[in-house]
Amino acid sequence: MRLNQGGNEHRDQRRVLIIAYDDAQILDIACPSGALDIANRYGAEPPYAIELGTLGRPTARTSAGILLAAGQSLEAVGGQLDTLIVVGGIGCEDAAADERLLGQVRRLAAHSRRVASVCTGAYVLAAAGLLDHRRVTTHWGWADRLAERHPTVAVDASHLYIRDGNVYTSAGVTSALDLTLALIEDDHGPALARTVARELVTYLHRPADQAQISMFLAAPPPDDRLVRDLMGHIAGHLAEDLSPAALAARAGVSSRHLTRLFTAHLGTTPARAVRAARAEAAAHLVRSSALSMAAIARRCGFRSAETLRQAFLDHYGVTGDRLRRMPDMPPPRVAPRQKTPDP
Repeated sequence: MRLNQGGNEHRDQRRVLIIAYDDAQILDIACPSGALDIANRYGAEPPYAIELGTLGRPTARTSAGILLAAGQSLEAVGGQLDTLIVVGGIGCEDAAADERLLGQVRRLAAHSRRVASVCTGAYVLAAAGLLDHRRVTTHWGWADRLAERHPTVAVDASHLYIRDGNVYTSAGVTSALDLTLALIEDDHGPALARTVARELVTYLHRPADQAQISMFLAAPPPDDRLVRDLMGHIAGHLAEDLSPAALAARAGVSSRHLTRLFTAHLGTTPARAVRAARAEAAAHLVRSSALSMAAIARRCGFRSAETLRQAFLDHYGVTGDRLRRMPDMPPPRVAPRQKTPDP
């Protein structure tokens, strides 16, 4: 990837400046820059001119200990920008307390068509006053603290990314890919965004309102390795036989012992865990594709469109057709404790 230095050569390009700082998360830098670079290779016109800038010196040490050569200091950046992106990382709070950095962020934002943050980069934008009276998101683990520090900012941790006017904010780390794919689609259309997603071997692409945390990520991974392995198997084989008996046979334990393990480590039974996983996967397809309910049911392991419909009602409180039309994804309901019907 070529990192440009700024100047008149950007006249026919979309100039993107990524702001980094010490202890930034390297994925927050790699995800947007990598996706935009691939968009260029597949014919983005005008192409993106990708720059990396830091305060006071042309280097930044990421939280992984890797030293990045930015090519320029923020103070030296001039001219108009298409997109300004502030990354996140464990250094975000120090960055948000640095008045020199905040001054540069304000200056550069005033000369940018749009402004974005990745993950906890929202802390920097908020400290610079760029998120006041806007609806934003950030990493779910940092959202409450951001809301407490900036009461004029409407923090919504339920989305992967949010656009409010010309300001974009994204959730944790790899949701930067979802945000960047959305930016590419806005600039160059859905075909190029899909091509970039395929090249990245990622989703095509997840809707903005998809929850940050699925049932597999809402709590720490189960301590029990058997349960952890089975949950991975379930997620990757939704259309296969995932009955308690089949899962128990795969794990080499009795069905009764398997139920005890799931209840102890996940707070639910194997059948409920499977049904919830299938419902979440089906909901993603409903929201991101034009597939029929019958086709989605087959892909996700439901016997029929009717059993899928009942699963949606139980899990989300709405039908699949209603889910497809809703502007925002409803949160899952608490899993019922009665016997779950087989999908």
